[in-house]
Amino acid sequence: MDNPDLVFRRARDSDAADVADVWLRSFTTALPTVRRAHDDDAIRAWFSHVVVPRYETWVALAEGSVVGLLVLDGEELEQLYLDPSWRGRGVGDRFVDLAKQRRPDGLGLWTFQVNGPAQRFYERHGFVAVERTDGLRNEEREPDVRYFWQPQE
Repeated sequence: MDNPDLVFRRARDSDAADVADVWLRSFTTALPTVRRAHDDDAIRAWFSHVVVPRYETWVALAEGSVVGLLVLDGEELEQLYLDPSWRGRGVGDRFVDLAKQRRPDGLGLWTFQVNGPAQRFYERHGFVAVERTDGLRNEEREPDVRYFWQPQE
């Protein structure tokens, strides 16, 4: 269900702590079996000093609170995480639509193989799995899957 009261905008430096907190809650809920490569403080520092200032970072706000984040880096959809209470409410759909608008020539992304809901979500949005790995190339050492989306000709 779409929520018209949501505000989507570029993240500001002042959003970094809230963005990191959403990421932490979402990762913990969605991926309980995946070993995180960094502790909470390192994640918060990464969002504050790297992600928000250097990448195209978007937030979804509900009543002024961050409920989701989207990070684009070139043609990569690097991060898409929602506060667990906001899953299934259309926020992810709107973020994917935004990503496609911002990158009309195509997008790539990685997700963990254990994250079946994410795979179904991206496939529903036209992404196609093109590679599966044993996880030796990611920090978590978790098998993953590469997806691409190309616009229809």
